[in-house]
Amino acid sequence: MKVAINNGEIVFIKSVKDGIPNRDPLQDSDARRLFPEEDGRISLSDVSIKRDVRDYVLSAETNGGTSKKNFIFVQEKVNEKGKLLGRGSLAESIAEQVGKKQEAKTDMKSILVEHCFDVRTFGIVYSVKPKFNLTGPVQFGWAHSLHPVDSQYIQGTVVMPSSDVKDDGGEGKTQGTIWTSYIVPFAVFAMSGVINAKIAEQTKMTKDDQELLLKALWQGTQYRQARGRGQQQPLFLLHVEYNNPFFRIGYLEDLIELVPGEEVWRNGGKRPSSVKDITLNVSPLLEKLNEYKDKIANVRIWVHPSVAVDGNIEIYKQPLW
Repeated sequence: MKVAINNGEIVFIKSVKDGIPNRDPLQDSDARRLFPEEDGRISLSDVSIKRDVRDYVLSAETNGGTSKKNFIFVQEKVNEKGKLLGRGSLAESIAEQVGKKQEAKTDMKSILVEHCFDVRTFGIVYSVKPKFNLTGPVQFGWAHSLHPVDSQYIQGTVVMPSSDVKDDGGEGKTQGTIWTSYIVPFAVFAMSGVINAKIAEQTKMTKDDQELLLKALWQGTQYRQARGRGQQQPLFLLHVEYNNPFFRIGYLEDLIELVPGEEVWRNGGKRPSSVKDITLNVSPLLEKLNEYKDKIANVRIWVHPSVAVDGNIEIYKQPLW
């Protein structure tokens, strides 16, 4: 029997060093800036963080996992000719792998809901006839840095030339290629998320899905690494479950303060350069949780040992995966 999940909230804090996890193509692949220039903060899209989750599940739950329930629908997959598969082809591939190719012709929705982790959690827009869509019970907000961030424009070279000697009439190049890029030396981001229990009933999201989601947020951040994305590290993860499917406190991320405070980062012109430079003050958050304890079913917190935390979280602290 599948256990229904509770209404919930998530706060996820991670750091990045020497890279930009989510670039803005409209700004020459610099960091995304949703706030005014004088504010100084940078942001990561919810799509980027969902990609971290999906890529982790895709690798950790190969071929849908042992239960064949954890396929990933939204993914980059090519055919034998190197062409990207669209929604229809991806869905048909999953249906074939679970032995429901014939059933898929009349009820693709049920197959994708039953066998795709990201459909049950994040929802789906299926634009292939017969069309359907499901709103996801899990919704992430944008992740914003907890301090002003200065991105730097850098340049370098690679030993290989931009073209091969055989393509240049035998003349070839005498030097390698010059590259340029924007980079962020260090930044700490906070992201909020919600889990809607009523919508979860519609998508059939389960407790197992919820636990895999939390694990994927943490380990997916460590898993999805690339030079341009920098070295990412999960620092703090909060999951609050409520008794009432129509209640949540809201904006819990605003109750976590970075120490030193805003006056140092903004007015002093100083920037943190590593996790050792900061402390997460969660005391206001803990006070708010205690204020609403009668409405709360469960609170769990995961914290990386490298980050200092101000506030007694021991009763909520969980072992890392």
